[in-house]
Amino acid sequence: MPAHAPDFEEYEGEPRRLPPMPERTPQALRLAIQEHAPHLLPDFEAHWKRVVGNAFSVTPVPAFMRLWWTQYAIARDPALDTHMRDLEARAATSEDPDESMRLLEEYSRLRHEAAEREPAGR
Repeated sequence: MPAHAPDFEEYEGEPRRLPPMPERTPQALRLAIQEHAPHLLPDFEAHWKRVVGNAFSVTPVPAFMRLWWTQYAIARDPALDTHMRDLEARAATSEDPDESMRLLEEYSRLRHEAAEREPAGR
């Protein structure tokens, strides 16, 4: 994985320095996870072995990459990760269906934004 400068992103008005997004390859993503979000690595590797490892086709790779790209984009940002976990927990325990829907829509929007992150330097 080529070395890139960390990303600078803003969250609730505060700029934060984040680990870079890697190139969009399984190997580069795995290395980024290993370095910056090692708690994800066992699940990443198990999923790779289960879904892609013994496949005779590369068909599952794009879906695998989209899922784990998004997971890493969230995990590399502790404030975002915490916020999203909070949204999910609040939605699950809310007794107001409208509030639950609003919280889940915010969660979905943030997850979509994370999935759209570009590799560093782009």
